[in-house]
Amino acid sequence: MSSHKVSLMFFISLIITSLMAMAALAGNFYQDFDIMFGDQRLKILEEGKLVTLSLDKVSGAGFQSKNGYIFGRFDVQMKMPPGNSAGTVTTFYLSSSGPNHDEIDLEFLGNSTGEPYTLHTNVYAQGQGSKEQQFHLWFDPTNDFHTYSVVWNSKRIIFLVDGSPIRVFNNLESLGLPFPKNQSMKIYATFWNADDWATQGGRVKTDWSHAPFSASYRNFNINACLGSQESPSSSCSTSTNSSAWQNQGLNAAGRNRLRWLQRKFMVYDYCTDRPKFPKGLPRECKHSRV
Repeated sequence: MSSHKVSLMFFISLIITSLMAMAALAGNFYQDFDIMFGDQRLKILEEGKLVTLSLDKVSGAGFQSKNGYIFGRFDVQMKMPPGNSAGTVTTFYLSSSGPNHDEIDLEFLGNSTGEPYTLHTNVYAQGQGSKEQQFHLWFDPTNDFHTYSVVWNSKRIIFLVDGSPIRVFNNLESLGLPFPKNQSMKIYATFWNADDWATQGGRVKTDWSHAPFSASYRNFNINACLGSQESPSSSCSTSTNSSAWQNQGLNAAGRNRLRWLQRKFMVYDYCTDRPKFPKGLPRECKHSRV
């Protein structure tokens, strides 16, 4: 066999290995997810393309991905429970397991009728959290489905709403700060009661006369590298893996959009909460410019 044929076969095998390692899924619940809790409170509709979660005084509901992932882009369309949703929390997040876990959070905190939802974001790296930023959205998330996305690569985490960046969390390991990159994470979606803290710091409680509450998820799209606890980063290690999210950052227009959205709609930033950090703000706050 000629050296050219050997090289070609080797190149093809690398491509096949890369494609097998990359998960690009237009999520179907039956194929990609498992029920965590809630039993009949979780309903699978439209042949697995739509999932509804309900919450009553006894329980909420939730599901998780069958696979863990190490870096990727994760999109989902969600519609929040309408009306008086105070006390409820609707989530879409990534998390590893164990006490020193990594986590990337999108949590939607309900409110009294007519008051805005709060989108609560957080990042945990090696068990260290307390990196919250909160936003009011520029639309009513109960009227229709909107797309919420996480881009996670080795350089940064980007939170997006309908394609617009609202937050960037950069990798600052060069300063000795932890960053989620060595643990594979599963996708989670849950709907539960947290009226001890969720709405106005717990001052507004859940009104169970409005139960059952309902939240909806559809159009999961997972473009990510498969990971495992045994070898979490192996599937992203080949140089032939190529996807836009792997080096995704923000261009000038994206940075301008981010700054405008944060100026108009951010309602809490841990990097300005000096009472929470009496010994000084976290070190990454000095390097938070995009």
